[in-house]
Amino acid sequence: MALFVVGLVLFLGIHLIRVVVPGFRAAMIDKLGKPAWTAIYSIASVVGLVVLAYGFDAARSEGWGMLYNPPVWTSHLAVTLMLVATICLIAGFLPAGYIATKTKHPMVLSVKIWALSHLLANGEVYSVLLFAAFLAWGVIMRITLKRRERAGEIVRRPFVSGLYDIVAIVVGAAVWWAMIWKIHLWLIGVAPMPQLFS
Repeated sequence: MALFVVGLVLFLGIHLIRVVVPGFRAAMIDKLGKPAWTAIYSIASVVGLVVLAYGFDAARSEGWGMLYNPPVWTSHLAVTLMLVATICLIAGFLPAGYIATKTKHPMVLSVKIWALSHLLANGEVYSVLLFAAFLAWGVIMRITLKRRERAGEIVRRPFVSGLYDIVAIVVGAAVWWAMIWKIHLWLIGVAPMPQLFS
């Protein structure tokens, strides 16, 4: 569990640098240059993700017990919410359509929905710790982005075309179905809806 916590703190800590130490990123870019900072940030993020994944797998094998036992229906709700999360995630990578402009920060919203849906369906100690931490990160980021918008530090992406909403829905649904079908099982070792493919 210790390694899992270290990985969680490292990965989320890296992605909270602007919140915790607002001037650190700018200072490092001035000192090292943007390419060097981007490389360091990317490498640290990957290392944090690897440690987090390895630690999560180790914590799962240790059997830390349950904090609560979700009813069966919450797994179906989680799968449905994940469709929304996946569509929002894809919308975050595309030029802004209605989804991006209405949700304001679709990628952050995607993480929050992902974390909430998994909290509904998983009651293991390590699962609750993981998803609660990511949900808290999403809330913190949303508040921070709102404050930065008000301060004029960032500008929300302007609407481009509703066609990108169609792309987000189609691609998002395809990715969501692929996750249910096989990818989630391959990556995590758990089938979200095994009754569909048994």
